[in-house]
Amino acid sequence: MIGYVTVGSNDLEKAAKFYDELFEGIGAKRFMEMESFIAWATDPAAPGFSITKPFDGSPASVGNGVMVAFAVDSTDKVDALYAKAMELGGTDEGAPGARSDNFYAGYFRDLDGNKLNFFCMT
Repeated sequence: MIGYVTVGSNDLEKAAKFYDELFEGIGAKRFMEMESFIAWATDPAAPGFSITKPFDGSPASVGNGVMVAFAVDSTDKVDALYAKAMELGGTDEGAPGARSDNFYAGYFRDLDGNKLNFFCMT
């Protein structure tokens, strides 16, 4: 159902480096790039994630209550990707762990303050 998710960035180059390195862990690569927009996906036909400078020219800001979740296939991968996000300068919003009997997730904010997580169903 989801085609892609986009978050704003005030420093596209810095954000792109963060996501290039972070997404190596799930095999996602850039598949679309313009002066003010970059998109990643594991396959161009799969749902994607993108960053952009806001179209209206105003500074990017974080949406209160907005979060993007990336599904992975193991708790080990959640742990590794969360650790990678921290290594790249992300900030903790909830260390990896079980949130229910069958849901495991690690929450973080990117360099622009956007809230994201990696999760798996166990």
